[in-house]
Amino acid sequence: MKQYVVDELRYQDFEALQKYFQSHFSSSGLDGLYWIPLEADILSATQRSHTECHPHYFSVELEPGRLSCELLVRTASRVRCDCIVYADDRQRDWLIKVIDAILEKLAIHV
Repeated sequence: MKQYVVDELRYQDFEALQKYFQSHFSSSGLDGLYWIPLEADILSATQRSHTECHPHYFSVELEPGRLSCELLVRTASRVRCDCIVYADDRQRDWLIKVIDAILEKLAIHV
């Protein structure tokens, strides 16, 4: 699996991220797993056309010491579809910028 990983988080960083994710993103229903929806303007043509699959999102797993961002663009409504693919360069860069902005906002320096 392709991922963007931030590791060596201090426990207080984990707690700050957990609080932030709980208040800003949807939970998958599993502890520590959150969904970050992609903005509409960075969806691929296929993803835009699959309105029944909206929203598309990145899955982010937060655990003490580590934040793992899966680079697979998913949908909650289906397990298999042509719109479920690895992030293109623009989507990957967007996710990294989102995560890095969150770390900066929370003053987490890793």
